[in-house]
Amino acid sequence: MSIIKFEKVSYSYPGDELPSLCGIDLSIEKGQFVAVLGHNGSGKSTLAKHMNAILVPDEGRVLINGVDTADENRVLDIRRNVGMVFQNPDNQIVANVVEDDVAFAPENLGVAPEEIRRRVDAALKQVGMYELREHAPHLLSGGQKQRVAIAGVIAMEPEIIVLDEPTAMLDPMGREEVISTVTKLCREKGMTVVLITHHMDECVNADRLVVMSNGNIVADGAPAQVFSQVELMEGEGLDVPDTTRLLYELRKEGLELSLEALSPADCAEEIMKIIRG
Repeated sequence: MSIIKFEKVSYSYPGDELPSLCGIDLSIEKGQFVAVLGHNGSGKSTLAKHMNAILVPDEGRVLINGVDTADENRVLDIRRNVGMVFQNPDNQIVANVVEDDVAFAPENLGVAPEEIRRRVDAALKQVGMYELREHAPHLLSGGQKQRVAIAGVIAMEPEIIVLDEPTAMLDPMGREEVISTVTKLCREKGMTVVLITHHMDECVNADRLVVMSNGNIVADGAPAQVFSQVELMEGEGLDVPDTTRLLYELRKEGLELSLEALSPADCAEEIMKIIRG
């Protein structure tokens, strides 16, 4: 059974003429790292907010581990199961000390003090912030703050973590810190990760890439497969990796090259095949 399932989900914000989601069907399996890419207004953040019942569908339904998000009696269960990280880490920090901030959510869930201590230490170690556990959050860099926010979600021990453009306000170093952290959570801890982004380079190492446009899914597959659809991506105003771009331009010159070689090494090997004849 899919851990996240959208069944013909439509949603319109009050007062909007056009829907933000248009009959979305989407299934995500346990342990997958799924990146959702799209320009502003594509519906990707609306999709994210449906995953932990911040929004519920006008039509269709969203199931989390088989539980309907529209069931008001199960909203707390869903939010325990789906942790959310948003754009601005400053809006998520509620305490004056890093470890107190990470402890905030499990305390509100009624977790026993000794268990909170274990969870906080484990979460901070997972995001590489344990050594700064007694620091003031407001003195941290943007990337460090966002890693504290992720630790706060991890301390709830959800099965799923959804990140809604978590790097939008960060510099390149902060972005790299955050993407490295969530990739590690998926690969080493088996968490299901859904990353909402408009940065093409953040999607390259995902298991799956979903591209949204005007409330619809217009592409869905392995990143190499999706990025190889260069004309589609250009039509949506989205970039493709430099490796894909190089192979695409060479292919236009008549060379028989696969566009699915994403890494520099794979790209070089693809070109060498032609050189070797």
